[in-house]
Amino acid sequence: MPIVRPLALAAALALGLAACAEPAADAPRDAATEAASVTEGAWTLDPAGSRLAYVSIKAGEIAESNRFDTLSGTVAADGTATLDIDLASVNTGVDIRNERMREIFFQVADNPKAVVTAKLDPAAFAGLAVGQSITRSMNATIALKGVESTVETEVLVTRVSADRVTVVPTAPVIISTDMFELTDELGELRALAQLPSITPAVPVTFALTFVRS
Repeated sequence: MPIVRPLALAAALALGLAACAEPAADAPRDAATEAASVTEGAWTLDPAGSRLAYVSIKAGEIAESNRFDTLSGTVAADGTATLDIDLASVNTGVDIRNERMREIFFQVADNPKAVVTAKLDPAAFAGLAVGQSITRSMNATIALKGVESTVETEVLVTRVSADRVTVVPTAPVIISTDMFELTDELGELRALAQLPSITPAVPVTFALTFVRS
């Protein structure tokens, strides 16, 4: 099952991080809701409050949920957003499948992580008011096994407290193996599992929480 999908998720993750720094139109500014601007200090991903998942489809009709269990990410004060995905933490719910994903698909010994990056303009940063949500379209670059691909998605960003922001996609992100030259690896997985097919494009979803460092 193609694990490259979660990368898109990751991308969306960095997108979401980036969105935290986007200006909110006509944000309320009163003593009860105004907090320090999101440009003050850096933001760090809260792994316990975050999830990156994707759905793989085999034999044309069997859908299975998968995820990565170890994520880390930051948005620096200069506008650099980075998300690291520990590829060895892939969790398909089946031990042998996890092993094949790590050793055959990702080859984690040589490629331990996927990295998602986005560059933001600090001059454009403005703080969300506590309790306010905004929607933003964002671009991010995903680097995996020496191949880079750009992903665009739309995210909903909510500032739930002065130092905590959540990010979710407004729709699943669709990623395919050919974006990262992983078609051969996918074919090897299909052959080992003795399946007629594994769909090369899958939807990715995420729920991410960032806290001020």
